[in-house]
Parts: sequence; structure tokens; C-alpha cells
Amino acid sequence: MSRIAATFAALQAARRQALIPYICCGDPFPDATPAVMQALANGGADVIELGVPFSDPMADGPVIQKASERALARGIGLPQVLDAVRAFRAGNSSTPVVLMGYANPIERYDQRAGAGAFIRDAAAAGVDGVLVVDYPPEECETFAAQLKAAGLDLIFLLAPTSTDTRIAAVGRIASGYVYYVSLKGVTGAGHLDTAAVAAMLPRIRAHVQVPVGVGFGIRDAATAQALGKVADAIVIGSRLVQILEVETRDNVAAAARAFMAEIRNALDAHLKE
Repeated sequence: MSRIAATFAALQAARRQALIPYICCGDPFPDATPAVMQALANGGADVIELGVPFSDPMADGPVIQKASERALARGIGLPQVLDAVRAFRAGNSSTPVVLMGYANPIERYDQRAGAGAFIRDAAAAGVDGVLVVDYPPEECETFAAQLKAAGLDLIFLLAPTSTDTRIAAVGRIASGYVYYVSLKGVTGAGHLDTAAVAAMLPRIRAHVQVPVGVGFGIRDAATAQALGKVADAIVIGSRLVQILEVETRDNVAAAARAFMAEIRNALDAHLKE
């Protein structure tokens, strides 16, 4: 059982939802990423999505685009992302880490280091899963099999516009969890309709056997709590990136932990009823 699967199994047994924060590696301070990751875990994060900076992040809104630009300007690429995971793993062997990004950095990594190098090095660094925004299921079955052989999960995005055929295609090869994009648009967009999300999840679960996380547009504890009643996981990215980008180096980890604790407490409120 993968670390991600084990995490979700334990949460399900405890009647809890997974809290999955996203941060862009190297932002706002390159040397702070491992400490911020640990702070997120200490604050109640169950899985951490670590963004791989890329120059053309087509699914991301302005907040994460700018974070990626800042990280690239500081020399952060996929090798440095793997270094950050290794540093995090030196003090944390239990919290799953998912790399979230785009095909280009992965394919470029393999061009430079040899075929299969990304999967080999990601597994060795302690990565648990990969979410590649621009890898549709019909084009990456081989990649999914190679990841699985190395003990890594391949996570896919689904959207409000996903057809039953596309959902089923994802369901055939997805592992770990799937990430339901709760609204049309890019990360950080508004106008989240919790009722529409609740109506969509049964359609997804009819074809997908892994847990379903919901993200895009979740900015506060109240929204996370509302969606936690229907989703297996809550993903928060843009709002967290906004909070961290204005912090000082000395306070950035503490700010990450405080925000996670606020969301975690909201998600767990039903356990106290």
C-alpha cells in the first residue's frame, strides 16, 4: 500500500477528510521550502502538493503564476524540487508528497539525465505521487505503469466539463486520489458553488475507486468545512500562496502552520458534535 493510500485509509477509519495544501517550491524563500512543508504537516496537512515551477502554467491563475515566476527567477527547477523533498524527508517519513506541475520539466529532466530518470530520482527522494496537468489519461498509460512499478501514484484532474467517458478513462489508471477542479477557470478563481460540487461527486465515484479531492476556489475554513461534508479531501493552494508571499523569512513557516490549523479545525469540527 502506498503512503497516500495508507493515509486515506487511516483518515477514512477516523471519519476525517484529508487536508491537502499546495505550495510552489522555492517560493517565497528557496531555503524555506522544507521547513514550510513540515509546518504544514504540523498544522494538520495530510498530503502536501509541491508545485514544480514552470514558465507556462496554463491551469494556474495569477497568484500561482507569479509564485512560479519568482521561484524560476531564483533558480528553482525540478532538481531543486527533488532536493527539497529529500530535505523534508530527513525529518518526516510519514506525510505523502505529490509533485504537481506540467509535462515539460519532467520530459526535459529525462532528456538530460536519461530515460526513466525522473521516476527513479523522484522515488529515491521520497516523492509519493505525481500530478501532471497536461498528461491526459489516454496518453500516459505507460507512464502510469512505470510510476506504479516504482511505488508512486499518478493523480489526475477532473473538471465540471468532464464527460462520463473521460471520468471512466481516468478511473481506469488513476491511483492515490483524483483532484476534482470545482469550477471552470484557473486556480484561485471565485464563485465556488458547493451544491454543484456535491451533485458532481456521485458521477465521479461511479467510475473512480480512489478518493476524490476537491480544489480550486477554496479560500477559507467555512468553504473547506462545507465541501468536507461531501469530498474525501480538500485542496487549498492560491490562498496559502498569498498568505506566504507577504511573510518574512523568520515567520513564513509559522504562518503556514497557523493557516493549516485553522482549516484542520474546521474540517474536524464534526467529530466534536
